Amino acid sequence: MRHDFTPKFAKSYYSLPGNIQSKFNKQLGYLLNNIRHPSLRAKKYIESSGVWQARVDDNVRFYFKIEGDIYILIDIKNHPK
Repeated sequence: MRHDFTPKFAKSYYSLPGNIQSKFNKQLGYLLNNIRHPSLRAKKYIESSGVWQARVDDNVRFYFKIEGDIYILIDIKNHPK
């Protein structure tokens, strides 16, 4: 699998602290190799529009769509509790 990102994702990503960016980069590697990796806890977030959610850590989630063999990264943000 490959990945691409939206301008919204890029803006959100670059506004995050460096340690969160590093954690995301690790999680992205897991996603590209195995969407079922346990630390991702990937799940359909909005079924009707095909948006998925996955975990960066306890407080941060990222959102993506799957189009063919490409993960389109939509956003990354703090998870509301």
